[in-house]
Amino acid sequence: MTSALTLPTGNQLASSWPEAPSGSQPLPFELDHLLALRVPGLIATRRHLHSHPELSGEEFETAALIARELTLAGLRPRLLPKGNGVICDIDGRPDGPVVALRADIDALPLTDSKDVPYRSTVDGVCHACGHDVHTTVMLGVGMLLAQLADLGELPGRVRLIFQPAEEILPCGSLEVIEAGGLDDVVQIFALHCDPNLPVGQIGLRVGPITAAADNVTVRLTGPGGHTARPHLTVDLVDALGRLITEVPALVSRRVPANSGLLLVFGHASAGTRYNVIPSEACASGTLRVMDRDTWELAPKIVGQVVRDVVAPTGATVDLEYLRGRPPVCNDSRAIQVLTGATVAALGPEGVAETPQSMGGEDFSWYLEYVPGALARLGVGRSGPNVDLHRASFDADERAIPVGVRLMVQTALRALAAAR
Repeated sequence: MTSALTLPTGNQLASSWPEAPSGSQPLPFELDHLLALRVPGLIATRRHLHSHPELSGEEFETAALIARELTLAGLRPRLLPKGNGVICDIDGRPDGPVVALRADIDALPLTDSKDVPYRSTVDGVCHACGHDVHTTVMLGVGMLLAQLADLGELPGRVRLIFQPAEEILPCGSLEVIEAGGLDDVVQIFALHCDPNLPVGQIGLRVGPITAAADNVTVRLTGPGGHTARPHLTVDLVDALGRLITEVPALVSRRVPANSGLLLVFGHASAGTRYNVIPSEACASGTLRVMDRDTWELAPKIVGQVVRDVVAPTGATVDLEYLRGRPPVCNDSRAIQVLTGATVAALGPEGVAETPQSMGGEDFSWYLEYVPGALARLGVGRSGPNVDLHRASFDADERAIPVGVRLMVQTALRALAAAR
């Protein structure tokens, strides 16, 4: 990874970058002007990150880049114990509260299919969830708030959290919490890209905004045998077929319909030869549920249904149920802060209601300890939008200064409300 964060020669930004949207309130101390000057560099940073993605748990160069940029802004970042994440306090008035802002920094194991100059240079890895945008937004926030702190106008401390391993289990948020990332924090906020919202729209919701998400792996074993004589052995392919077709429907019948439980197997494998009944088979997937109470019961329900379905086949069952993350449940007071910040940053038309998603987000673990909220950042592009976690996903880069303005306003309003 290079350190030259400049746009490629001859590359032109496709859109204009207004200092502040119409109907918004200016940031204090001419920070809008500073942001306008910073935008080309932020876009270059995002494109660099997009070109050099790192998988969950391996974000060492990304963390080093973040630390360098924050240091250049006059801040004192510290790496997480593994060196693949960053925490940075922006110190304002020492008697003020501490508010945290979180960005996730990891990429996904997908091959980038876009034809753009900043396409991923790493085979099989790309930023298909917008974490490069989250990281860039938070770097911009750090640069602006550092200026306020230098002027003695930051009424407290803002903690920037650049978190690794959001996309895997165990969750990176738990590493941050263990490293003291929430010490003294009174509120925490985060953004997540949403390609279903246009640039300039922020999706807000009180209460649950994501689902709980767990990983389920079922391994089946038997003696194996010849496909001519399945009666002399255990037909694991048949058992696997029953598992992946019957279990999801039966599990959903054990819980209230409004709990939104969804079990989907994304991987199934068995055998290597057309005429050999295998001795091993496996299926793995995710269980997602909107309701916290049902989430607590899910492991027991899934285990019982899996064994009931497989039992008649004679296969031996080994079930691995890996707890993932509870739903992100937005605190009402934190949403009030975000709503006010959105109106200030974008005008009243910037506020958009957003439904609860079946996606999982490990930001939820922070909210088990301190109140806070997650907002959806509109990054929708012209033409048909591409959903998150697809190899062709890209974000409208005009969302970056929007996100910076929003999170600066959020931090200032949260600090003022907590005093």
